[in-house]
Amino acid sequence: MTSTLGIAVIGTGKMGSDHVRRFGRTVGGARVVAVADPDGDRVKEVAAGLEGASAHTDPAAAIAAPGVDAVLIASPGPAHEEAILHALERGLPVLCEKPLTPDPAGALRIMEAEARLGRRLVQVGFMRRYDAEYARLKELLDAGGIGRPLFLHCRHRNAASPSFFTSDMLITDSVVHEVDAARWLLGQEITAVTVLSPTPSSAASAAREGLRDPRFVLMETSGGAVVDVEIFVNCGFGYQVQCEAVGESGTARIGDGHAMVVQSAGRWGGEIDQDFTVRFADAYDRQLRRWVAAAALGRVDGPDAWDGYAAAAVSEAGLTAAHSGVRTPVELAERPSLYR
Repeated sequence: MTSTLGIAVIGTGKMGSDHVRRFGRTVGGARVVAVADPDGDRVKEVAAGLEGASAHTDPAAAIAAPGVDAVLIASPGPAHEEAILHALERGLPVLCEKPLTPDPAGALRIMEAEARLGRRLVQVGFMRRYDAEYARLKELLDAGGIGRPLFLHCRHRNAASPSFFTSDMLITDSVVHEVDAARWLLGQEITAVTVLSPTPSSAASAAREGLRDPRFVLMETSGGAVVDVEIFVNCGFGYQVQCEAVGESGTARIGDGHAMVVQSAGRWGGEIDQDFTVRFADAYDRQLRRWVAAAALGRVDGPDAWDGYAAAAVSEAGLTAAHSGVRTPVELAERPSLYR
């Protein structure tokens, strides 16, 4: 492996293109040497802006391309498992955007492949763990600064959802971030999920027929805490991610976003981020820098395949709860020794 890590980026949509931009600009020690996307014209356009990078429509071909030392996967969730397994066959470190797989069974197969290798190579892109505010909240909770955590109150709002967004994706592609953040912040597994749905907003109904947005997700944990999530992907005014921890002796809240308040012409106010790539720009940079440094040593330094599996299992229970209207227990396999 050379001193500069050669990266294959699988998926060149919004997320993949954003990662490509970061390499060589805000993230050192790595460069993109291969890109893959089913859209041949788009992948050629992306590759054309990268010196010496090859363009592919087949992920396996990009992963096998000369100079590839590690793989970043930003394709749609159903395509993740196959690409990850190709990378593991070649012993390459992987950073996979969430979800690791759409279902727990796929995540278990990935863990089985890592077990055969005898080492962890897969990291999941739960970037909130690298956000400065979330990191401070984690430190506070770990230090017992507000006593034993009782509640996490979470809000996750998007200005508008893409045309392809479904009611299930509110759970699997959005709330999954709160699932991982809650597990990480509390150091506890989620044991049951309940999903409540008010009458859909008019914006949701206009965006897609039958879209159940917003939703309220209630999660119970192995340590006796309760986590609630308001997920609202067509709120209309901007992108907000907030979390308040309530402990036995205090509270702590992050995500208010009051970086600057302007007072002028008889009014006061500030700006609301319109996109996750703006709100979590620094977190994405930190995540990629840490991943590149660890991948260069053949290690994982962040949420691993078990974290991806646990999130998938909670999402599966969340979908059952959303469809049935009934509190649904989360079924987790025994944690393999490789991930303890």
